[in-house]
Amino acid sequence: MATLALSGCSYSPCWAGCAGKSTFQSKRKLTVSVAKPSSAGGGSSVTAVCAVGGKQRSVPELNEGIATFYNESSGLWEEIWGEHMHHGYYDSESSENVNHIEAQIRMIDECLKWAGIPEDEENKPATIVDVGCGIGGSSRYLSEKYKANVKGITLSPIQAQRATALTAEQGLSNSVSFLVADALNQPFADGEFDLVWSMESGEHMPDKRKFLQELVRVTAPNGRVLIVTWCHRDLKPQELSLTPDEMELLDKICDSYYLPAWCSPADYVEIAQSVGLKDVKSADWSEFVTPFWPAVMVSALSFKGLAGLAKAGWTTIKGALAMGLMVQGYQRGLIKCLVGNKPDLGKSFHMKMLENR
Repeated sequence: MATLALSGCSYSPCWAGCAGKSTFQSKRKLTVSVAKPSSAGGGSSVTAVCAVGGKQRSVPELNEGIATFYNESSGLWEEIWGEHMHHGYYDSESSENVNHIEAQIRMIDECLKWAGIPEDEENKPATIVDVGCGIGGSSRYLSEKYKANVKGITLSPIQAQRATALTAEQGLSNSVSFLVADALNQPFADGEFDLVWSMESGEHMPDKRKFLQELVRVTAPNGRVLIVTWCHRDLKPQELSLTPDEMELLDKICDSYYLPAWCSPADYVEIAQSVGLKDVKSADWSEFVTPFWPAVMVSALSFKGLAGLAKAGWTTIKGALAMGLMVQGYQRGLIKCLVGNKPDLGKSFHMKMLENR
């Protein structure tokens, strides 16, 4: 049986297979990938286009923008924050003096603990893929924790190069490797990995159904999938969409971070069910991640951060300016993170989504 864990940090963009109420505004004139699940879990799709503030981005344009954004910004992030490019996990009583890099490592450990990833010699994962690996922080950590062979994929050639260099410096090249690849078309065999890991990369995926299908495809029998991703809030029973000001806020963030349109935790669960996963559970982790973005803003406004932004260029500066929008989203209850668990076909699928209410 497979286990699915859903946790939504911020919002999660969704094109194909979003069931139920649409959160898209008519003014956006979206051409979306349409995937209707059949009994065999199949579907048909057309080219997905992301409309942001009147703009439209095709999937190739999105992928190019994502690669460029991380090509330009990853060096500055590493200089200030180190090798982990994701939220930290904080206790509710955490003080302002908390070590944020340690909180990022704790985020990994808490996710693994929540998902029940085994650590004993007989059952621990021996092969892992890190989907959206950044500069390889999670890849190396997971390899050392489980003594596993890990492969990381990213759209950014600069990230893959830097990840490879850091891995060599840490003496892990025999067990950890990286390549430039699309998460929607992964260059791996069916059932190759005991653990499929995606830490905050799902928000960049223009076709959520295809994304989940690929994760499940490369998971070994009795393997596990663990995702942490961004989503917007669930709609209320009487609502047909998010409010115009909420959509405007998301549009601005999409524009800065090269994201497609967003979907909700409920949408994500329904997509997971449409690809054959069952018994999804969810949990709200927003209280454990909310201190992260204010801390990033403070670091960006330091002398080191401002100097780095000036060198990194406009794309990175736009991303830095959008951090305040992320804080607004959390404060308003628009940004969410969900945790879910589900069994199916001998695979465990964990999708973590942090929910902010």
